[in-house]
Amino acid sequence: MTQQDPAKRQDFSKPQLLVLVGPTAVGKTGLSLKLAAAWNAEIISGDSMQVYRGMDIGTAKATKEERQLVPHHMIDIHNPDHPFSVAEFQETVRQLILDIHSRGKLPFIVGGTGLYVESVCYDYQFSESGSDEPFREAQQQFAEQFGAEALLEKLRLVDPESAERLHPNDQRRIIRALELFHLTGERLSERLKVQKKESPYELCIVGLTMDRALLYKRIEERVELMLQEGLVAEVKQLVNQGYGKPYISMQGLGYKEIIDFMEGKTNWEETVVLLKRDTRRFAKRQLSWFRHMKDIQWVDMDGQANSDAQYDAVHAIIADKFTIER
Repeated sequence: MTQQDPAKRQDFSKPQLLVLVGPTAVGKTGLSLKLAAAWNAEIISGDSMQVYRGMDIGTAKATKEERQLVPHHMIDIHNPDHPFSVAEFQETVRQLILDIHSRGKLPFIVGGTGLYVESVCYDYQFSESGSDEPFREAQQQFAEQFGAEALLEKLRLVDPESAERLHPNDQRRIIRALELFHLTGERLSERLKVQKKESPYELCIVGLTMDRALLYKRIEERVELMLQEGLVAEVKQLVNQGYGKPYISMQGLGYKEIIDFMEGKTNWEETVVLLKRDTRRFAKRQLSWFRHMKDIQWVDMDGQANSDAQYDAVHAIIADKFTIER
């Protein structure tokens, strides 16, 4: 085995953590399964919506068959009425990382929710800045009266950077960002920038990217496939179980649009167009977030001839980081 450059030498006092990020539809799931098998890893979902039971198609969870090939965590751990937060994600995943290491396996975060993934990778502290329930209720009423885009525009006026990163459907985080500014005069984007970027782990972060036109084509194909696989039926079942728009989970991409269709607010053609458009915008925001993260080594998925070449490119990055004579 070749001795590694001293500048790349690992800090063995820190546990190793492998991370694979990228926009929706770029090909994370298939690649992660092959990498997990090669590196004796267990996968931790880095998606804020895959924690919810019954939300399978719209969140593009790994199938049950795929989850039998490699252990997966942070999937199906809550009912859709649970107000899942980034702080809970951070605390739970950090415990998971210790548990996975204790069994001699490599923890492997795979996902596209930038803040959630970054909160684990680095020493983020989530301090409470208080709350103003009447303010929150007023913002919720404003959104109901004037629409999600109008609420996001309110945030854009005081914190344009956070507004760029948040989806209009993500009303809970939009309202929280507005509330933070209301209570403290501090922008969420500024708070995130001053968080310590030191990691408690020996990190290897790989980011997947792709030509924008090709990615958008894959996104549109994925939306069509989700609809064919029964996304509407999935949303109807959730609504029939009592999980409607007021819940954070049902504000997720794909779910809100289908509920609007079910309520007659859009026709089918409009629904499909909106779903594809919103997913493209979501992918753009994901890429914007990841490009601001440090330590990422990028792999161009359309720049590789085939899936084997893509795997080899990522595998080489991991080997360069984690393989060393002890």
